[in-house]
Amino acid sequence: MKKIKAEVVVLGGGTAGMGAFRAARTHTDDVYLIESQHFGTTCARVGCMPSKLLIAAAEAAHHAAHTAPFGVHIDGDIRVNGAEVMQRVKAERDRFVGFVVEDVHEWPAERRIIGAARFIDAHTVQIDEHTQIQAERIVIATGSRPIVLPQWQALGDKLLINDDVFAWDTLPESVAVFGPGVIGLELGQALQRLGVKVHIFGIGGGLGGISDPVVLEEACALFGEELNLHLDAQTEVSLDANGKVVVNYRENGVSGSISADYLLAAIGRKPNTDNIGLENIDIARDERGVPKAHPLTMQTSIPHIFIAGDASNQLPLLHEASDQGKIAGENACTYPAIKPGLRRSLIGVVFSDPQIAVIGMRYAQVRDSFKNPACVVVGEVSFKNQGRSRVMLKNRGHLRVYAEQGSGRFLGAEMVGPAAEHIAHLLAWAHQQKMTIQQMLEMPFYHPVIEEGLRTALRDVFSRLDLSGKFSRDCDECPGA
Repeated sequence: MKKIKAEVVVLGGGTAGMGAFRAARTHTDDVYLIESQHFGTTCARVGCMPSKLLIAAAEAAHHAAHTAPFGVHIDGDIRVNGAEVMQRVKAERDRFVGFVVEDVHEWPAERRIIGAARFIDAHTVQIDEHTQIQAERIVIATGSRPIVLPQWQALGDKLLINDDVFAWDTLPESVAVFGPGVIGLELGQALQRLGVKVHIFGIGGGLGGISDPVVLEEACALFGEELNLHLDAQTEVSLDANGKVVVNYRENGVSGSISADYLLAAIGRKPNTDNIGLENIDIARDERGVPKAHPLTMQTSIPHIFIAGDASNQLPLLHEASDQGKIAGENACTYPAIKPGLRRSLIGVVFSDPQIAVIGMRYAQVRDSFKNPACVVVGEVSFKNQGRSRVMLKNRGHLRVYAEQGSGRFLGAEMVGPAAEHIAHLLAWAHQQKMTIQQMLEMPFYHPVIEEGLRTALRDVFSRLDLSGKFSRDCDECPGA
């Protein structure tokens, strides 16, 4: 057993871990990075990038099949070659991963250790059976993994997680997707557009992480036109004699059954903190067993231990993991002189068609943050008649914008519709700058662009604001604004 003493050790070589390691190395060379399998990011290997490559192929197929309304007619059938689709997905994915690995290989090899790390005590971690490190400060950045229900295990190799999709050599004929969230919706729609027969199952009626009931209703209607959605279904799964996945379901009093080549588990991800020996240290944890941390310093209840990224159970997004990792790495080096780091306004995008976005405070957060509902004003716009959207035949969707009565401060927004990824950035910048609706309307809008739909929603919410000062005493300022 090799024994090492170190100033800082970082557990996990993904986005957050690499960010923490980089930040720590600006203060000290005495830092080690531990990774259980392979260095790199979930985003590059099995997340953001390969899924967008699959979506890009799906969009190409969809556009080619829907040119007639423009008067453009394509003679012959649109043919999707599944092997060629997956060949490009994997080749480009490997290219992105290669860039990440190149960065890792520039770091000293003796500071990178492969193996599963577990806490022995609050200052000591053991890596497999070969190395033990006693560290003055520790950063937990062990990431997350897909949740798989125990009853699905009997499906054997017919059970998939999103990692498995990007190992395919070609496309299957059919898939049952469990989980209508970000991953399930993106992959489900992409596969459907590439000719795979898809059914998406969920419970509770949710879709794409939307909390606004008006936006959710619109999204369910739009995606229901294209996809087989079962958003609040009781299900039982099994294998038939031919090795097919059989899903028996009951929804709205109606029973049904479908068969598919695979079941894709996309119901969420679980922080990898249940197998790192937390039982050996006295650290405060939440109801899921994940260490609690201060959101601005990433410090846990054990002052010299910090946590970042998906393992922190805060916001499982790449840019959030990067920010958290930087904060945790810097504070681990400067401890006990720690300081709050930059945490940006929430921005989340689902790369479906139409896209879904959430910015700042979700509708559910806004609703729960004010005792008096009259303190929240909502403006909205439908994209059905929005000029540029109609020009491109993308005139589908709805945007809702939330503001604080009295002050007029922009609180947040949710939307389903065209160009959501771009509108979301404008709104996130405005939210982080704590702008009012009036200030946002003073910003330039070009013509004709989809963003003019955003201006319509802002005008709508502005018309409902009372800026007379009447509400300044009645409405407590929202703490999350």
